[in-house]
Amino acid sequence: MKELNVKYGCNPHQKPSRLYVKDGGMPLEILNGAPSYINFMDALNAWQLVRELREATGLPAAASFKHVSPAGAAVGIPLDPALEASYHVEGKTLSPVAVAYARARGADRVSAFGDFLAVSEVVDVSLADLLAKEVSDGIIAPEYEPEALERLKTKRKGAYVIMKMDADYKPAAVESRDVYGITIEQLRNDARIDASLFAQVVTQAREIPESAMRDLIIATITLKFTQSNSICFAYGGQVIGVGAGQQSRIHCTRLAAGKADTWMLRQHPKVLAMKFREGLSNSARDNAVDSFLREDVTEVELAEWRTLFTEVPVKLTAEEKTEFFRTFDGIVYSSDAFIPFRDNIDRAAACGTRYVAQAGGSVADPAIIAAADAYGMVMCFTGLRLFHH
Repeated sequence: MKELNVKYGCNPHQKPSRLYVKDGGMPLEILNGAPSYINFMDALNAWQLVRELREATGLPAAASFKHVSPAGAAVGIPLDPALEASYHVEGKTLSPVAVAYARARGADRVSAFGDFLAVSEVVDVSLADLLAKEVSDGIIAPEYEPEALERLKTKRKGAYVIMKMDADYKPAAVESRDVYGITIEQLRNDARIDASLFAQVVTQAREIPESAMRDLIIATITLKFTQSNSICFAYGGQVIGVGAGQQSRIHCTRLAAGKADTWMLRQHPKVLAMKFREGLSNSARDNAVDSFLREDVTEVELAEWRTLFTEVPVKLTAEEKTEFFRTFDGIVYSSDAFIPFRDNIDRAAACGTRYVAQAGGSVADPAIIAAADAYGMVMCFTGLRLFHH
């Protein structure tokens, strides 16, 4: 088979739509559901991300995609009790691939609502059971255990999209797309991201421990499949904040850093102790917590969210937040291109960044290095730009 019909393009009025390969057979099989154009875009970008994470780290990998950018990505490293509570998986026995997805989804649980999931491993019952309580549009994976597949087929009243990807598929070296009737071609972005990419350390602080190197790799591979401009924060084997598709790099940094702040604060003892009414969905809890953590939340919004609690929580003070941020040591910050102004470094430092990766090559490089030195950061110049459009 070389072609699949798609119900419509980005929007319902964009018909007809199809998916096809020019040469060879279709490497993708639809096991359930009727994928949309956007489902395919998310699935194919997410698949590339998890495939590269698996190759680079040797660990099971997962990505949660929304609108052709990752809400989160991670590898399967065990969760501590605070993360288990924050991700709503307390008391569950999770396989490594299920842990990878819990982490990927947990990077930004509000944005991940209705995500498309990719995993690098065989989907097992543990992952299928975890997905049962999450609002998700679909999944792409290399294989499925029979029981896991049957459970997934019942999701969304039988409409859950399930794709099987040929793990051995290798695309052509040159890719093309049509824009306004004009075809554009380029060499596929086959840049390899591993520890050697971070060898050029330009700051006074120079040591990068193994855990930080892993997180630099995770953050930078994530940027490779994130709409530019893009910034990614990572910690503990997972993405904790992504800023995508902004015209200004500082806006990317502020967006990603705000998400990283929220990720950390969701693990604060006062947040974990919040008491919700019985029967609330995970999504309702996530949105309520997000509102209470936002600086710009209005009293009208708070009044609405307070109805979800049996005991009204007290908002964290600025001092409590700052103190809690200090408990996270070794956060990674990666940029898909050079950093043009030190305000990016200042904002990254505010949420505990210790390791920075950027392309380098700006006239502002000396000032950026000086800023990193002032904060005791380790900064690497990769010499690699990773714009993605």
